[in-house]
Amino acid sequence: MEFELWQLFAVGVAYLGLLFLIATATERRWIPESVARHPLVYTLSLGVYATSWSFYGSVGFAQREGYNFLTIYLGVTLAFVASPILLKPILKLTKEYRLASLADLFAFRYHSQFAGILVTLFMLAGILPYTALQIQAVTDSLQVLTSESQPEIIALVFCLTIALFSVLFGARHISLRENHEGLVVAIAFESLVKLLALLAVGSFAIFGVLDGFEGVNQFLQQHPEAHQSLFKPMHEGPWATLLMLSFAAAFLLPRQFHMIFIENMDEKNLGFASWAFPLFLLLLNLAIPPILWAGESLDLDLPADLYVLGITLHSGSSVLPLLTFIGGLSAASAMIIVTTLALTSMCMNHLVLPASFRRKTGSIAKTDDFYRWLLWGRRVVILLVIGTGYTFYLLLQGRQGLAGLGLISFAAVAQFLPGIVGLLYWRRASRSGFVYGVIVGGAIWSTTLLLPIFERAGIIESHLGGLLSTPLSTTESAIWSLLFNSITFVVMSLLRPQTGDEQEAANACCQEGMTLPRGVPQATSIEEFEEQLSNFIGSDFAHHEIERALSDLQLHKASIQSIDLVLLRAQIARNLSGLVGPVLARMIVKEQLQIDMAAKTAIADTIRFVERRLEQSRSELRGVAGELDDLRRFHRQVLDDLPLGVVTISPEEQVVSWNQNMARLTDLTEERMIGKSIREITEPWQTLLSSFLASDKTLLSQHKLRVDNEVYTLNLFKASITGGSQGAENHGVVILIEDYSELFHLEDKLAHSERLASIGRLATGVAHEIGNPVTGIACLAQDMQAEPDNKELHKNGLAQILTQIERISNIVQSLVSFSHVGTPLDHPMEPVEIKSIIDESTSLVTLSHIGKQQSYENHCTETIKVLGDHQKLQQVFVNLLSNASDASPKNTQITVECAIENRFVVISVIDSGCGIDEVQQAKIFEPFFTTKQVGEGTGLGLSLAYNIVQEHGGTISLKSDVNHGSCFDVRLPLA
Repeated sequence: MEFELWQLFAVGVAYLGLLFLIATATERRWIPESVARHPLVYTLSLGVYATSWSFYGSVGFAQREGYNFLTIYLGVTLAFVASPILLKPILKLTKEYRLASLADLFAFRYHSQFAGILVTLFMLAGILPYTALQIQAVTDSLQVLTSESQPEIIALVFCLTIALFSVLFGARHISLRENHEGLVVAIAFESLVKLLALLAVGSFAIFGVLDGFEGVNQFLQQHPEAHQSLFKPMHEGPWATLLMLSFAAAFLLPRQFHMIFIENMDEKNLGFASWAFPLFLLLLNLAIPPILWAGESLDLDLPADLYVLGITLHSGSSVLPLLTFIGGLSAASAMIIVTTLALTSMCMNHLVLPASFRRKTGSIAKTDDFYRWLLWGRRVVILLVIGTGYTFYLLLQGRQGLAGLGLISFAAVAQFLPGIVGLLYWRRASRSGFVYGVIVGGAIWSTTLLLPIFERAGIIESHLGGLLSTPLSTTESAIWSLLFNSITFVVMSLLRPQTGDEQEAANACCQEGMTLPRGVPQATSIEEFEEQLSNFIGSDFAHHEIERALSDLQLHKASIQSIDLVLLRAQIARNLSGLVGPVLARMIVKEQLQIDMAAKTAIADTIRFVERRLEQSRSELRGVAGELDDLRRFHRQVLDDLPLGVVTISPEEQVVSWNQNMARLTDLTEERMIGKSIREITEPWQTLLSSFLASDKTLLSQHKLRVDNEVYTLNLFKASITGGSQGAENHGVVILIEDYSELFHLEDKLAHSERLASIGRLATGVAHEIGNPVTGIACLAQDMQAEPDNKELHKNGLAQILTQIERISNIVQSLVSFSHVGTPLDHPMEPVEIKSIIDESTSLVTLSHIGKQQSYENHCTETIKVLGDHQKLQQVFVNLLSNASDASPKNTQITVECAIENRFVVISVIDSGCGIDEVQQAKIFEPFFTTKQVGEGTGLGLSLAYNIVQEHGGTISLKSDVNHGSCFDVRLPLA
C-alpha cells in the first residue's frame, strides 16, 4: 500500500496542529490546571527521551547488539533510581537560582562565562547527529510509504514545518518565565501517542504476522539463531559502557534537562516519575523483539531500523501504517522542538546576549524594545539550529544507522559527567578543571567520532595518520574521552585552585543549608534600586524587572524594609538569570546594585530572612540541617502556643519575634510586626513597650491599659538576651505579656462574694446596731406625741433623733461601701491613711456578735499613708480582724501595730487566739482553705487578702505558735 506525499504531509501538519492546540488550551486554562500539573502528565512529558531512535532505531539496534538495546533504557532507570542524590539536588539549584539550561548550571557553579560558552558550543556540536537522526527517520519513513526519491526536498519541508511549530511552541510571544505548561501537556500527549502506536505495531507483529504467542514460539524454534542473536552480544558487547552513556543522557541531553528540571512545576512530581518513567520505558520496549522477529519472518527488503513501519504495510489496512507514521513523526518532532528550545536558551544566554551587551552596554532603553528584540533573537536562533541540523543531515545522507547517530550524541553529553560530580559533591572542583576537562574529552570525541563522519561524507580528508584510518568504536571513544576528561578535571582542579567567587558558588551548590545574606545594599529604597539598574539596562526594563521581583516576593513598595532590599536584590538576580543567563545577570546585579560588605545585618533582618527562606523552601533539608530545622519548627510552635504574649526586641529596637498570643492581644499580625521598629507599633502598645523597655523594672504587675474603651489588666516581664556565639554581648530583650484581665475580674468577683459573705456574718450585729437607735427614735417619737406642748422635750428629742439617724446612716454607709463592686478605674491607687482604714474595718467587725465581745487597739498614727485602693485595703483588714476575733477567746484584746521599715510600712494584726500549726500555715493563703467548721467560712478571705496585698506591691506573712496566738504582718509601700 502506498500513500500520496501530500496526504502524509497534511496528516503530519494536522497532528502537529493538534499538539499546538493542546498547548494553547493548557495555557488558556481550557484544560484544568489539576490535569496539566498532574504527576502523570509530567512523567509522560519525560517520554521525549524516546525519539526516532526508540521508535524506529531500537529494532535495528536490537538486531546488531541484541538485548543490549535495553541498556539504553536501563541506564535511564538507574538515573531515576538515584533521583534523591542526583536529580533532586540539581532541581533545587535550577529552581533556586532560575537556571534555564545545562550551560546556565555549569556557568553558575564554576562562575565562568567561558564555561557557559564552551558547554553551549559543545552541546550544539554533540546534538547535531541526533537532530540529523530525527530528520533521517522521518524522511526514510515518508520514502517507504510514498516511494518518493527526493529525500532532500522531503527533509527540507519537514524542517521548515518543525521550525514553524518550534517558534509557535517556544517563541510565539514574550514570556518572562522558563516554564511552558502547554508544552509539557503537548509532549505528554505525544508520548502517549507513540507508546500506543508502538504497542499497536507490536500487537500486530505478534497476532497479525506471527499468529499469536504460539506462532512466536514456533518461529523461534524454527529459527533458533533469531533468539540466540539477541543474547550473544550481551556477553561480548559493551553493555557497561552503554549503561553509562544512557545514564548520562537521561538528564544531560538538552531536551531531558529541560523537561526534568526547567518544566517541573512541583518537586513531588520527580518522586512520582522516579518509578513511573522507567515503567513507561519498559512498556515502550516490550514490542521491540516481536517487531524484529516479525520483520525477519517477512524477509522485508528494508533496513531493520524501518521494520516498525515495514510490517504494517502487510496489514492490508491504511490505518495501522498511518498510526505508525504519526508515532514516528511524533517522536522525531517532539525531540527536535524541545531540543531546539533548550539549545536556543543556551545560545541566547551564552552567545548572543553577552556579545550584544559587550558590544554596546546598556543600549536598550525601552523594555518593550528589549523583550521584542529578545523574542526575535530566539526565533532567529531556532531557525539557525534547525537549519544546521538539516545541513548535517545532508552531509550524512543515511550513511550511518539511527542508533549509531544517537550514541555519538550520548558520548558527547557524557563529557559533562565529571562536571556534575564536581558541581554536587566536590567543593574543590574548579573552573580550570571543568573547562580543560571538557576541552580534552571533547577533542577526543570530535576526533574519533565527529570528524570521521565528515570524512566519510567527503568533506575533509584525513591528516591524522593512523588514528582515523583505524577509528575507534563509539563506545571505545566514549570510554577514552571520558577517562582523559576526568583525569584532566581532577588534576587541574588540584593544581589551579578556586577563586573567591568560585568558592561562593561551590558552597551554594554543595551545601545542604542556606546562605545568609552578606552585607547590606547601598541603595536604601526601591527608587534608588531602579535608578542604579537604569544606568545599565534602561529605565523601562529596570522598572519592569523590579515590579516583577516585588510580585514574586509578594512585597509592597510602601512596606519595604532593609532585609526586603536584600531579598529583592537576590530575586532580581534570579529573574535576570532565567532571562539572560546567570553570568550576565550576576554581572548586572553586582555592578549596579552594589553591597556594603562592612555593614552589619540587623538580627531582626537575619532572622526574618531565615524564617522566610525556610518556610518558602520547596525542598527538604537533609542531615544536620534537617534536624536543626525540625528543632527550629518545634521551638517556634512552642513560642506560638505559649499562653503569654512574647515579643523580642533587638538592640536596634526592631521587633524580632511576635507570637500568636501577642497578635491576638494587640490585633497586630506577625507579618506586619517582624522587622518593625517599636516606634512604628500602634498606640497604646508603643508607649507601653517603649516605657517598659526604658525602665529599670523587670516586672510590671497588674498594669491597667485602656484599648478601644476596654480596660486590660496586664502583667509584664522583661529579660535581657545575652550569650550566644559572642559571649555576653547583648542580643536584645524579650518581653512577656500576660493578659490578667479575666483572672482579675474573677478575683474581683470572688472578693465581692467574700464581702457579701462577711456582711452575712455581720447581719445579726447589724440588726442589733440598727435596732437600738431605731428603738430610741421610736421612744422619743412617742414621748413627743404624748407631750405635744413640751418644747424642751421637742427640742432635745429632735436632736437625739437626728443623732440616732446619723448613727444608722453611718452603719448603712459602711456596709454599702464595703459591699460595693468597684472597677480598676473607679478606685485608682492614691495615698490613704492606714489609721482610718483600720478604724473603719474595726467598726465593721464590731457589728458582728463575736466582734462585740473583743476589744481593739489601733496604734497606727494618722501620718502614716500608703499608696493603694481604700476599699480593697479595707477588705484585707476586715478579713484579718474578723479572723482574729473568731480565733480569740471572749473579752480579749486584738492589737494593730504599725512600723516603718525603709520605704515600707508594716501593719501587724496580733491576736491571743489558739494559733495555727505549721502544716496549716503552709496552706493558709490557698483558695478555699479554712480552719473553720463547714458553713462558717468560704476559705477565700486570706487568699483574696494575699492577692490584694501583692497587687499593691506588698507582702503578707504569718507568724503563729499553737496556743500562743497569731500575728499577720502586712507590708505595704509608703505613699
